[in-house]
Amino acid sequence: MNYQRSKMNPNQGTNKTVLDRYLRLDIPDQKCQAMYVWVDGSGENLRSKTRTLNFVPKCPSELPIWNFDGSSTGQAEGSNSDVYLYPVAIYRDPFRLGNNKLVLCETYKYNKKPTDTNQRWKCLEVMKKAADQHPWFGMEQEYTLLDTDKHPLGWPKNGYPGPQGPYYCGVGANKVYGRDVVEAHYRACLYTGINISGENAEVMPAQWEFQVGPCEGITMGDDLWMARYLLHRVAEDFNVVVTLDPKPIPGDWNGAGMHTNFSTAGMRSPNGILEIESAIEKLSKVHDKHIQAYDPHGGKDNERRLTGRHETSSIHDFSAGVANRGASIRIPRGVAEEKTGYLEDRRPSSNADPYVVSDRLVRTICLNEQ
Repeated sequence: MNYQRSKMNPNQGTNKTVLDRYLRLDIPDQKCQAMYVWVDGSGENLRSKTRTLNFVPKCPSELPIWNFDGSSTGQAEGSNSDVYLYPVAIYRDPFRLGNNKLVLCETYKYNKKPTDTNQRWKCLEVMKKAADQHPWFGMEQEYTLLDTDKHPLGWPKNGYPGPQGPYYCGVGANKVYGRDVVEAHYRACLYTGINISGENAEVMPAQWEFQVGPCEGITMGDDLWMARYLLHRVAEDFNVVVTLDPKPIPGDWNGAGMHTNFSTAGMRSPNGILEIESAIEKLSKVHDKHIQAYDPHGGKDNERRLTGRHETSSIHDFSAGVANRGASIRIPRGVAEEKTGYLEDRRPSSNADPYVVSDRLVRTICLNEQ
């Protein structure tokens, strides 16, 4: 018998209104559902699973260590498949509400050593060393919304929309696509306690951005990874797919980045522009190392994006400038005028690991590692 592969519909036979009837059911006092969330073996995708607790946790240290089948996530072999989940951050659950929690976890192998895609533990050590400099981050996460057939949301199925120009921060059904997803995600982040600071439609239609920060130290990576989880989970409810590919559509269309704003206490002090200029000088000497750290494939993803066009610098050259969106490092106009503030590193790709990016910036600027 011959079978034809048909397009999968993840919501086939389901009904969100019916689901809500069950989500409104009371659960016993002092019980809660804790959804453990972790980065899988790709270093880009997230996984999650839920357990019942007989108490309502207030901090990660109260939560039990758990495990999962790492052979199904690219993090272990089938013959020795248990990988451990160590809770490190806890958030309110915007889907189940009540006392239920989302739990961000680090992953550890059978021998209690970090898995290859657990970048948090190294980042945490770096942040501890630089704690006296109070490194602050603000990350601008760009992403693209797709139909379940992986075609950009709202784009003609057999062609392209009009050229870029009217879509950035646009309004109107012929200029923005997927605002429902964006608004729902924004509110979900606020509810959980993530320090989300804004959102906007981007230059390419169906492309959006949200900003998280300012966050100090390890909190930057924690909040951004959980915000990414919420984005995928919210989009799932709308039967929409999110991609963090840094160049999802070839040709004359903007790519997607994760522009990273960075400052230390010295930069934020009066005449901190001198510290900013010093930081840029340090960054100029290790451009290649930062490029390797700024996407999950050692720079291969960014090769498609950092071309010197579409508001990017060339991947091969380091540059800096005031208000220059075609530079590696941008000093905002207001910072240059007030001589205090922060710098923006425009090189990280949209699928970069925020732990790796923040780790690399602190190593170079605060710890003087070359």
